[in-house]
Amino acid sequence: MRAFHGTLIHSPKLGEIEILEDTLLVVADNGRIEAVEPRVDRGKVPELLQARGMTGNQNDGEKSIDVADVQYLERTQFVAPGFVDTHNHAPQWGMRGMGQGLHILDWLDRITFPHEARFADPVHARRIYARCVTAFLQQGVTTASYYGSRHAEATDVLADICLEQGQRALVGKCNMDRNAPDTYRDTDAAESLRDTEACLAHIRSLDPDGRLLQYVLTPRFAITCTPELLRGLGDIAARSKSEAQPRGLAIQTHFNEAEQEMASTRALFPEFRDEVELYAHFGLLTPRTILAHCCYATDDELDRLGLLGCGVAHCPVSNMTVGGGFMAAPVRAFLDRGIPVGLGTDSGGGFSSSMLDAMRQALVASNAREVQSKGELKGLTIPEVFHLATMGGARVCGLQDKVGTLEVGKEFDAILVNADPVRPGVMTMVEEEDSLATVFEKFVMTGDDRNIEQVFVRGRLVKS
Repeated sequence: MRAFHGTLIHSPKLGEIEILEDTLLVVADNGRIEAVEPRVDRGKVPELLQARGMTGNQNDGEKSIDVADVQYLERTQFVAPGFVDTHNHAPQWGMRGMGQGLHILDWLDRITFPHEARFADPVHARRIYARCVTAFLQQGVTTASYYGSRHAEATDVLADICLEQGQRALVGKCNMDRNAPDTYRDTDAAESLRDTEACLAHIRSLDPDGRLLQYVLTPRFAITCTPELLRGLGDIAARSKSEAQPRGLAIQTHFNEAEQEMASTRALFPEFRDEVELYAHFGLLTPRTILAHCCYATDDELDRLGLLGCGVAHCPVSNMTVGGGFMAAPVRAFLDRGIPVGLGTDSGGGFSSSMLDAMRQALVASNAREVQSKGELKGLTIPEVFHLATMGGARVCGLQDKVGTLEVGKEFDAILVNADPVRPGVMTMVEEEDSLATVFEKFVMTGDDRNIEQVFVRGRLVKS
């Protein structure tokens, strides 16, 4: 068991930040939050723990807290939920920042596909993926939704590493059987589907109860998938629904990302009026679907997505640097319709793997969208982007009952932030007169991984 006393900060509701001072938080040995007691005097902590029967080294064979091991936080420290990255390309970890400014399909052909083709070598995959997962944990990303490469063996390696390092993850083999080089595409739909089933079976064998790992069906996008492949993936999604898992498998794809991509999709699938109709036809739009980008969408498309319950992975950094334009997604329009929204780093397309950078760029993008819409779509606020990075992302990934906030019964996926770390970084200095709200704002707007001293997933310390 673990216990902390000090400040907790989380966002249970969009637009609201809850700052709990002098709070005792207790994590049971199963990784769940057992108690959150606000307004507890520091000197009363041992007495309160004893009253709850939580102290001692062993109690009838059950683990309990040694009072001496309670972490008492300083004024510049606080505990917050871990970040949820709803859209990430793990094979692109080593190519971040390359090809900035290229149109999306040119960027794929010239930069991305040759780079991802190297993951046919599982040794190469393990080297890159180990660095990738370590770095995301260092930056407080406790949950990530990963696109693997098109290679089944490399995707299995990615899942292995996530489990080894203790990161919560959705992992999927990238499905693509056309419009890619012969060196980097599935031979046909049948091979792609066989490999998908094999990867799904591997992840279920690693983590049968889905405590940390889940498989996510991953058609890259319609351009690289034949109708046969899309239909087969939809069939897998339909078969995955059961009494125990009524919503079935998670699904992720790129959606209305760039004008070049949308024009190519219309040329390949002229029988559908838009991408909503296309993906829905193949059974790939469900409440477990994560749609990356959604930079361009009509009101009609948004209304239909809202009815289908799909979530959006907003990737503001990559939207503004790769794809062919300053693509400020209409996030306020999503939120106004109740569409779940989380943030994604889209590392590879995005030059930064930092969720803090994603939050800041989301503010910039929303301000631009407010100007473009002549004030109709209001810009986001700091509490709102923090919510998208935590609870919003958990909702998009179907994990809202497990993580995203610091509430009793949820699993302890969290970061311990120090605004005045031993190794100073670029964060704005904390002044004596600063309120906790000011300290929090300074961290969101200017902090980095040096301010994240500890990271926990299901109560396990994964960064110290």
